[in-house]
Amino acid sequence: MADTLIRLDNVWKIYRMGEVDVPALSGVSVDIKKGEFVAIIGASGSGKSTMMNLVGCLDIPTKGKIFLKSQDIMMLPESDLASLRGRTIGFIFQQYNLLQNMTAYENVLLPLELQDIGDGKASDMAKKALEMVGLKDKMHHRPSQLSGGQQQRVSIARSLVANPEIILADEPTGALDSVTGREVIETLYRLWKDEGKTVIMVTHDLHLAEYAHIHIHLKDGKIVGMIKNDRQKKPVQGGTK
Repeated sequence: MADTLIRLDNVWKIYRMGEVDVPALSGVSVDIKKGEFVAIIGASGSGKSTMMNLVGCLDIPTKGKIFLKSQDIMMLPESDLASLRGRTIGFIFQQYNLLQNMTAYENVLLPLELQDIGDGKASDMAKKALEMVGLKDKMHHRPSQLSGGQQQRVSIARSLVANPEIILADEPTGALDSVTGREVIETLYRLWKDEGKTVIMVTHDLHLAEYAHIHIHLKDGKIVGMIKNDRQKKPVQGGTK
């Protein structure tokens, strides 16, 4: 279908351990469509990280096919895949990966320096991304001057700056306490609800998963459930501070 952004078709990922083949993913098929908020959930060792790397086109399958915007990633030269991935997917990781000697603004600006974008436009894009996550007034702060939640929101702004269609978040609140973690998940919710981003979140935390409207449940490298969450949690009124 035209609105499918990522498709996994009978995808296997098998690792060789000595003389033994160990499948991390076994025959996974799924379509992720534009405008969905998907949580990939499961216990440790269920295959979540492997699936995240494949969904994010950071790895290739042992068997099966992966399509990003209808393009078979196995058929693309690495440079073309990197370009397509960079334009389409913004990545958020558990560790913020911010450069400590740079301000929030400079960290967010960094990905644009790899693209052919004029300085004025790039600056406007970085400021807009920080404004979207509620940190316009903190743009000249260095990471050491920000809370953990604010640092993660800077990393979210960095993932947004090139205006990707998909936000892929790997345990985005794993390094945060419950209060600041809620700030981050509510930021992701608003990016989905208000900005129309497709959000894919990998998490073991079922409370966080309640913000997503589709749950993909992994167990032993297989999808054992894919359900629509009819009791989707919504942020409290008042916005992210």
